[in-house]
Amino acid sequence: MANPTAAALIIGDEILTGRTREGNGFYLAGELAKAGFDLREIRVVGDDHDTIVAAVRALSATHDQLFTSGGIGPTHDDITADAVAAAFGVPIGVREDARALLAAFYASRGVELSTARLRMARIPDGATLIENPVSVAPGFSIGNCHVMAGVPNIFQAMVASVLARLVGGAPLVTQSLRVMRAEASLAEPLSALAASWPDLSLGSYPFVQDGIFGSNLVVRGTDPARVAAAMDALRAAFPEGQ
Repeated sequence: MANPTAAALIIGDEILTGRTREGNGFYLAGELAKAGFDLREIRVVGDDHDTIVAAVRALSATHDQLFTSGGIGPTHDDITADAVAAAFGVPIGVREDARALLAAFYASRGVELSTARLRMARIPDGATLIENPVSVAPGFSIGNCHVMAGVPNIFQAMVASVLARLVGGAPLVTQSLRVMRAEASLAEPLSALAASWPDLSLGSYPFVQDGIFGSNLVVRGTDPARVAAAMDALRAAFPEGQ
């Protein structure tokens, strides 16, 4: 049975302008692979309401789960929550349970719960809060869409919270063989091997070390026995590998 599918939507002008190096998609991909979700697409969009709405609608309609990163903070350009509410056609407003979390957090630090900070308590109707053990301001899940912060350590904590309540499939198993040969010289035998293992993914990833061309040959699949057997075939085809 095929694993459930997933998409990631990374939101923020700072990503598109190169101001911030994007790492949440990379992290999410690894966690989804371990949890048995097939990540099919990572899309990056800027802080534009209509663009976010269109992306959420498209990705949530074509994947089993959608994970978003960014745009749920206290500033004027944090518009993800409003856009997601619009995408699902529901109202949004300050919710009491989210407000209470923020009020207690800031009171314990002697900080005012300002209007700007209260923006982080605005939750679409019908959504479930995602716990934020780092700075309390919650993310939320609505339908199959999980809306999380862009700050990496908060994002990672929220991913753990969301995946704990989702049912995935078989974890992705990966093995690799390092061959000190140029990729072009491996193409024909590797293509033949890939055709012999249609249920697995065989890939070649070139590198240069000390001026010498090499390739990492990677086998991926959800059946450990099949992956191991394909690796045996790779080693037989490229005995110089390591």
